[in-house]
Amino acid sequence: MITTCFSIEPAPATFRILRAVCFGVIWAALIAGCRKKEAGQAGGPGGPGGPMEVSVLTIAPTAVTLTQDLPGRISALRVAEVRARVNGIVLKRLFTEGTDVAEGEVLYEIDPAPYQAALDSALGTLARAEANATTARLKEERYKQLIATKVISKQDYDDALANQRTFDADVLSGKAAVQSARINLDYTKVTSPVAGRIGISQVTEGAYVQSSTATLLVTVQQLDRVYVDVTQGSSELLRLKRELASGRLKADKTGRAQVKLIYESGEIYPEEGTLAVSDVTVNATTNSVTVRAIFPNPRGELLPGLFVRARLEEGSSPEAILVPQLAVSRNSKGEPTTMVVGANSTVELRILQTPRAVGNQWLVTAGLKPGDQVIVDNLQRIRPGAPVKAAPASPPPPPPATASIAQ
Repeated sequence: MITTCFSIEPAPATFRILRAVCFGVIWAALIAGCRKKEAGQAGGPGGPGGPMEVSVLTIAPTAVTLTQDLPGRISALRVAEVRARVNGIVLKRLFTEGTDVAEGEVLYEIDPAPYQAALDSALGTLARAEANATTARLKEERYKQLIATKVISKQDYDDALANQRTFDADVLSGKAAVQSARINLDYTKVTSPVAGRIGISQVTEGAYVQSSTATLLVTVQQLDRVYVDVTQGSSELLRLKRELASGRLKADKTGRAQVKLIYESGEIYPEEGTLAVSDVTVNATTNSVTVRAIFPNPRGELLPGLFVRARLEEGSSPEAILVPQLAVSRNSKGEPTTMVVGANSTVELRILQTPRAVGNQWLVTAGLKPGDQVIVDNLQRIRPGAPVKAAPASPPPPPPATASIAQ
């Protein structure tokens, strides 16, 4: 018997199909294995498929004093630029730079010789005019008596009267010239128009100063009290006025809001100030208003140009709700949201109202209540409705004594 064996080889197309199917089955098995492994890890202590463990903070009310910080700069209460009012050579400087001077104190002496000569000349002219006026007045009085007897004509009397009035006018002009000369002579002694601290002299002895260019000699600034000029949004200014009227803002006996001053280093100035005035015009570019506070400066620590922050105390909140900023995110509408552990240990999404920050926490005015458990970790791996296992998180640092909002 003859046996014939046949060897059948699959067609190339059939072989490629079978190979693709085999690879697909192997790849699906690998993916399923990885997913089971991840599910087992994500389940945490609960085992594969169990609820994820998350750290939570239980909301508890906290007492916080609410403040508002506004950046600003210090300016002097009064600034007087002492300038030359007559021409001449500076003969003396009579003050020490950087010291306090009194109002009316002589600071410089300008050469008075030409102005003394001008005064003497004006006095001589005035004396001549007064002598002529006296003679003309006596003549007018005699002519007035003679015209009654018709010894002189009416024209002669009119001429005498006109002559008298001319010389009277010369007397007035002479007195004005004397007064002007005396003023210029007084200007040779340059005095301080205000009491305050004097700066660096801009001229030395021997310098020639001019009234036409108003040569700057020195600047005197009153610093026993100083202004702090801060910029505030127009809407915020209206809110501050309403809070001051309602009593929420701390005010002094005159009804002005009290202000604290903070140096750039964070140190608080020991003296309290008050809001003095606000500008009457809103800046059209920034939609802001300049607000001016006034502070006592008995030790001279506050200098013009110094950058500071003015702190307004807006009242206290005895039951404020604070949430760590890391636990708050934003939704597509830009609203602040957070995750909490809700009923049946499932995740809930809450929309919050957070008007200001308190350190590294948000002050929440709506969306949370005392006792709520806010999730602070694994926020990227949970979704609303997912089961979770809550574990207490380490408490955040205590809030500062005052909660400020900076602008």
